Amino acid sequence: MKKLFFLLPVVLFAACQPKSDKVEETRTSGTVKMIVDESFSSILADQIEVFRLDYPNTRFDLIQGSENKILPQLLNNKVRTAILSRMLTADEQKSFAKRSVRIASSRFAIDGIALITATGNPDSTITADEVIAMMKGNSPSQKKLVFDNAYSSTLRYFKDLAQVKDLPKTGIYTLNNNNDVIKYVAEHKDYIGVVGVNWLLQGHRDDFNFTPQVKLLGVKNVKGKKGDDAFYKPTQENLIDGIYPFLRNIYVINATIKNDLGTGFANWLVGRRGQLIVLKSGLGPNSMSSRDIRIKSEN
Repeated sequence: MKKLFFLLPVVLFAACQPKSDKVEETRTSGTVKMIVDESFSSILADQIEVFRLDYPNTRFDLIQGSENKILPQLLNNKVRTAILSRMLTADEQKSFAKRSVRIASSRFAIDGIALITATGNPDSTITADEVIAMMKGNSPSQKKLVFDNAYSSTLRYFKDLAQVKDLPKTGIYTLNNNNDVIKYVAEHKDYIGVVGVNWLLQGHRDDFNFTPQVKLLGVKNVKGKKGDDAFYKPTQENLIDGIYPFLRNIYVINATIKNDLGTGFANWLVGRRGQLIVLKSGLGPNSMSSRDIRIKSEN
């Protein structure tokens, strides 16, 4: 009886202790913190929604923003996973190599960069040569380019395309975000807005009629490159075929140290389920799932 009275408080104390909410860190459970180029927020949200239906014991802490502003989070080891439109450079990978951290980069989708203008603008097409000339400050026309902001991946893309480090003093302008670009272009017909296709398709996946005040421009590529034979718009078919001139890849970059949720999610993005979601989104998947058709002959 004395032993029973002695054990009873111990049992009651153990029963009153709060249960641990800690979830085991595996490829299909736990928490992952990642940076995300805001241009790809829509496609990533779709992927996470379906992934968490399959694996509910997962949590995603997202840091979204412009490429140049969020990238230091990865380089400084504050996060281990990133969704970007480019892979890391050799210099950027050196810091990881010093820490014996392997970088795994995989393309999981093909995006495009759309050029939009006001519906009142009589022009409906533009050439890649014209855009490059504008980036270099050599355009003879009065056309002007407007980007979402000075730190975005879209601006970096066109600076790389034109092989310029500094923007010309006139003809190229930056605002604060994509909504500002659409509003500004709708009100100024001499301006051409530069916006990621994934962002435009958010909520408008069946077509590009996101607003009646702006329209998409068809683009012809520079001579000698695919898409130089006609003017193409960034439709899903043209993204998959690679004939739209301003294509860019979407990568998942993982600084792998162990088999954690970041590794599992990166593998899932390039797997069948992840690729079907990309296809449904209106972007180009990294790989197309094959379909086997079995034909039976009847005698």
